[in-house]
Amino acid sequence: MLKTDFLIIGSGIAGLTYAIKTAEFHTDKHITIVTKSDEGESNTKYAQGGVAVVLDSRSDSFDKHVGDTLKCGDGLCDREVVEFVVRQGPQRLQELIQWGANFDINEKGFYKLGKEGGHTASRVIHHKDITGFEIERALLKRVHQLPNITFLTDHFAIDLIVGTKSKRCCAGAYILDIKTNKVKALRSSSVLLASGGIGQVYGHTTNPIIATGDGIAMAYRAGAVITDMEFVQFHPTVLYQKESGSSFLISEAVRGFGAYLRNIEGKRFVFDYDDRGEMASRDIVSRAVFNELMTQEEDFVFLDCTHLDMRLFKAHFPTIYDKCLKEGINVAADPVPVSPAAHYICGGIQVDKNGKTSVSNLFACGESSRTGLHGANRLASNSLLEALVYAHRIFEYQKSVFPAERMIIGEYEVQKVQWTDKLNKVETLKTELQKIMRHYTGIVRCDSGLRKAGDKVNVLKREIEMLFIKEQRSIALYELRNMVDTAELIINQSALRKENRGGFYNIDNIAKELHLV
Repeated sequence: MLKTDFLIIGSGIAGLTYAIKTAEFHTDKHITIVTKSDEGESNTKYAQGGVAVVLDSRSDSFDKHVGDTLKCGDGLCDREVVEFVVRQGPQRLQELIQWGANFDINEKGFYKLGKEGGHTASRVIHHKDITGFEIERALLKRVHQLPNITFLTDHFAIDLIVGTKSKRCCAGAYILDIKTNKVKALRSSSVLLASGGIGQVYGHTTNPIIATGDGIAMAYRAGAVITDMEFVQFHPTVLYQKESGSSFLISEAVRGFGAYLRNIEGKRFVFDYDDRGEMASRDIVSRAVFNELMTQEEDFVFLDCTHLDMRLFKAHFPTIYDKCLKEGINVAADPVPVSPAAHYICGGIQVDKNGKTSVSNLFACGESSRTGLHGANRLASNSLLEALVYAHRIFEYQKSVFPAERMIIGEYEVQKVQWTDKLNKVETLKTELQKIMRHYTGIVRCDSGLRKAGDKVNVLKREIEMLFIKEQRSIALYELRNMVDTAELIINQSALRKENRGGFYNIDNIAKELHLV
């Protein structure tokens, strides 16, 4: 059995920040980071917008940022959490800068601050339109300078090692070495799940191919409390493509820069739904786009940038400009076809203010966690901020309690399995799951649709269980199991919510609120 002092599953901003802080403080301890792809592949890498943080006290304030977050969360945020996350922002950002992250600066030497939907002030610090990529680069550089951090790339976390039901305690994880097809039991006194999002459950998503809900599903199977899974955030402006799969995001900052949303007739339609127009929060803009698509029976609306200063646009959004050009779209002259896609899960593994889950020795951070910051709908660019703050809080908590909470861990036997990657049926089942989720649990839902989704996913779950019984296993099958568990959580928790809030919208709830049923 392999051993480490601190086990981190996931290599995005949450996991890497925690790893750096822990390694710098516990110089005599060993930190292991497990990632199923290469070390730089994560949802963080694809974050375009930036980090929401109050830097300009003349036009902004902590109170304004708190207010914007609470309004966007539609009454379901934990105010105490919102307060400390917002107020810790500047300090946590400064650490990123000290580790080498670069952010855009204006001609006067001040940081450029963007404005995105739901924000009443410009407070999004960014690096062009590849902020996440730049942050990931800086964090990885610092990680490699610390000798007590080990990366296990191409390693897939299958399940957590937990104690009995009467004493739920995490003692490590079962890890598959993808290159050798061998499963290892990796024991640890602390496990941090920082495994990112669930976008692949929907197929049409801004998330990378690795975002299959692994951390949430593992925690669920280990007995951890999972909440608010009904609040799936859809990004309203994703470059339209006929094919399913990971899609290219057109950052919300483009609308903050002044771009207009127009329907097929050329009308700026979002003002019909909210007086903030294009700068309304994502849930409102996504539903507005959805309604336009349904009403006009179209597959996309247009994001119009043709009236903008193209010199400044190219400087601020070079990646977006080049991507559109490669797709045959000249942003200076042509409107960009866009449609909504699954983007972010606001719920997840429930944690307290120190990142602790309901399972002892198990912590969660980043998109896989549910902290109470986002409520029913995440305010744009609050996710990277949340990851930075909670990685720090977990580190600070463990600094004071470790090694006091360490447990004696016994030896664990790893089940031997017959391995095969010839499972054509897995891809078929995955495609079917994605169709179910898009059709029944998308931007707008209904009671009958949720029941149908539940029935269909139960059938898929039984088929997947049969594949496991036959001991024919593959990475794709393990990922599909995680996706189905995640889908089940989304469906079941959607069915339990009887009021529309933020990113959750059930048309049958409207009738109930009006006492029509």
